[in-house]
Amino acid sequence: KETPDGRKYFDVAAYEHAVRLWTIVLEVSVMMAQFPSKEIAQLSYEYRTLGLGYANIGGLLMSSGIPYDSEAGRALCGALSAIMTGVCYATSAEMAGELGAFPGYKKNRDHMLRVIRNHRRAAHGSVTGYEGLSINPVPLDHANCPDPSLIERAQIAWDDAMKKGEKHGYRNAQTTVIAPTGTIGLVMDCDTTGIEP
Repeated sequence: KETPDGRKYFDVAAYEHAVRLWTIVLEVSVMMAQFPSKEIAQLSYEYRTLGLGYANIGGLLMSSGIPYDSEAGRALCGALSAIMTGVCYATSAEMAGELGAFPGYKKNRDHMLRVIRNHRRAAHGSVTGYEGLSINPVPLDHANCPDPSLIERAQIAWDDAMKKGEKHGYRNAQTTVIAPTGTIGLVMDCDTTGIEP
């Protein structure tokens, strides 16, 4: 979007709204989907995995004047990914409060909450304190993100996902996936394919 004086900005509120909406749509689709085998169907119902993602991140970088292979490009991509996944899990926890957690949640509760805590630490930029990992993840790059408000929204999303998940559990064991969006990116009229940078 553009401000009245012509400055471009990322509409994070609209992005978060879209993420919430599509998380709910994908949750509804779990019961409506057809699966290639009984085993795959059973796992889908037991863990209620979703696959929300994005495409055309390269188009966003180009229109923002951010070089592909840059610290700023990677930091922006990381912030948008963190917001998307954090908002998805917060929404999933809200749905669990109304509909119950996924059937496999109870036996996986401790592991699931550990994963969420680790993601939250990464969103907050922590380099230490990760639980049960032999290799620490790369934390969100606060210093190089061209829009500091995205870092703040990522932290809020993961704080929310953690707080609501501790209370309600999660409706979905997995919420997001970033596909390579090669050929489908052409059909979707993307400016770029893949998950650059």
